[in-house]
Amino acid sequence: MARKRPSRDQLKPGEVLCQYCTAKCCRYFALQIDTPTTWDDFDKMRWYVMHGRTAIFVDSDVWYLLVYADCQNLQADHRCGLYETRPQICRDYTTDHCEYDDDGVYDKFFEVPEQLWEYAEAILPQRSRPKWQPASPALPKLPILTV
Repeated sequence: MARKRPSRDQLKPGEVLCQYCTAKCCRYFALQIDTPTTWDDFDKMRWYVMHGRTAIFVDSDVWYLLVYADCQNLQADHRCGLYETRPQICRDYTTDHCEYDDDGVYDKFFEVPEQLWEYAEAILPQRSRPKWQPASPALPKLPILTV
């Protein structure tokens, strides 16, 4: 039977959030990226999300590339398989502001290239057709058939 998941303020002395969590922090990593300001910037971000299991999000006006990827040391019980020798970035991480009870809502969240392009079209000056986008071919003129 699964244990009831307490809120942060319901933890008893000696308990830690990780005992109740499914290792949210070990299932992705996010890298800060420059705020896009040009069509080329958005085109590069489109390329990022074309690689599957990625997204772009904005939190407090900071842009991030999110890569969904479970840590290779994550065990079935959601614990770290090399806790005593884990990397320094993991040692520095605390549960003080972790996403244990976070609903995962960001200021902006882009999962597919079309969302990025639509956003770019809304905020950037109008542009000419990108180099990579071929011109729409003219439709062939069809003869008029008479019966």
